[in-house]
Amino acid sequence: MRKPPPINLATRDGVPVEKEDKDSFILLSDPDVTLAELEAVDAVLRSSRLSNGPVAEAFEEAFAGYVGRKYAVAVPSGTLGLLIALKAHGIGSGQDVIVSSYSLRETQHAIRLAGAMPVFSDIDYWAGTLAPEKIEARLTNRTRAIIASNNNGHPAAWAALRTLAKKHDLVLIEDSTEAIGSKYQGALVGTFGDTSIFDFSQPSPLTCGEGGMVVTDDIDIAVALRRHRARREDERSSVVIGATAPYQAGMSDISAALGLAQLKRIDEILERRRLTEHLYYKHLKSFEGIKDPYVAPDVTEVNWLLYVVHLGTRFSRSGRDAIVEDLRIEDVEAVAYSNPLHLQRHYFDLGYRRGDLFVTEKVADRAVALPFHTHLTEDQISFIVATMKDASINVGAGSAIY
Repeated sequence: MRKPPPINLATRDGVPVEKEDKDSFILLSDPDVTLAELEAVDAVLRSSRLSNGPVAEAFEEAFAGYVGRKYAVAVPSGTLGLLIALKAHGIGSGQDVIVSSYSLRETQHAIRLAGAMPVFSDIDYWAGTLAPEKIEARLTNRTRAIIASNNNGHPAAWAALRTLAKKHDLVLIEDSTEAIGSKYQGALVGTFGDTSIFDFSQPSPLTCGEGGMVVTDDIDIAVALRRHRARREDERSSVVIGATAPYQAGMSDISAALGLAQLKRIDEILERRRLTEHLYYKHLKSFEGIKDPYVAPDVTEVNWLLYVVHLGTRFSRSGRDAIVEDLRIEDVEAVAYSNPLHLQRHYFDLGYRRGDLFVTEKVADRAVALPFHTHLTEDQISFIVATMKDASINVGAGSAIY
């Protein structure tokens, strides 16, 4: 079997590469970390404050400025960010939330953690995001909110979603945990929801290790977010019992320092990832059995989380899994992009079954996430695509794209 070309680098972006990093295994994601990030974290480690310090606040201020929102609240993860956002909007037991089942991340688990009930609605076949025209049939007098995700970096249909939310007086929450830097109708993601959620864990282009951010323009929501997140340092000695039991869900200054350094470089990081995207397109465009990522007409710019390709309709889910396994045998880390939430055990116990969301299942069964990061070489991308082509011929030669 062919083996991928090795990475022969003594340093990576000025950072020494450990021996085990030089082998031939091609990783699904690999953070774009330079000396700037290492120095920022080192400065915090040498300081007297590792948590509840000024760096997390500086990261919040800088991130709010980057997105163009008035307030930003740093949290340990996108899931906890969505949980406190739901709490801040008063969403909980006895209420329904419309959400997509199709996603790499499982931020939507926060709905159940908040005590509310997820009501899964189907997606657009091409974009992979919630289809606004399918949501209305799922609404009841229990419905309180819509959570729409910018799946794998592709913005949802925000104009139609906002119209729908306004018509039915629903809270609109934007899940941008996979989409930092993408744009819809010229505006950055993170600006479309009443509240918007970001996640900074790998494979996000902006990586803190673990971390997230909740943004909003509503001061009352911002105050509630902070109240649910954690007590301030100057409140800890108070004997007055507050009305809210906080989750102690703050971000350490170590994570914030890494995030702040990455935010200063975000345009550079995204541009380097676009070069990787172009190389994938160059090598994929000649193969009719694999469809490269789709971009909707209203979408100005997509910054993909991973490079997700779609197999032809005659491929089965088992065929997709066989391709992923063949890639792993050839030392390429690839995964099924989504195991739809409504087919996972917890939601299966709520009554969902295969066949409930036809488009979600059809797309998810044939979506493969390929390695996508700034350290990939063209030789490696060529090898990944060639290996996938060989594997796909073995399990479904000549399959149609659509």
